[in-house]
Amino acid sequence: MLKIKSSAPAIPAQDIKRARNFYEQKLGLKPGEQQPDGGVMYQTGETGFLVFPSMGKASGDHTQMALEVEDVPGAVTELKSKGVKLEEYDYPEFKSREGLVDMPDGTKGAWFKDSEGNLIALAQRVPARTRSN
Repeated sequence: MLKIKSSAPAIPAQDIKRARNFYEQKLGLKPGEQQPDGGVMYQTGETGFLVFPSMGKASGDHTQMALEVEDVPGAVTELKSKGVKLEEYDYPEFKSREGLVDMPDGTKGAWFKDSEGNLIALAQRVPARTRSN
């Protein structure tokens, strides 16, 4: 069995300066460890993620990273005030309304794309229900 200490997503950026501006100005993150190639780590609570320069282009059609927040509606309002466009979905399982999604299991969510086209999710979990005996 692997003895994994932690894990972190690696998010590609065709323009690392533009990507850093997005994460630092729009999401309010502070850059951490900087890589020799210009990539940078961002700490998010107990975890973090790397944004690295890449020639590849993000597909933007699947979630590449999820950020858990305490208040999705509040986070959505803040992101919109900074010019971030929320994605809209209309699926049998859920439909977004002004960027917000109430999932069947009670969680709340939203999705947006970063400056490089990477699809990022916001999630607000609900406590698991306990069984009464």
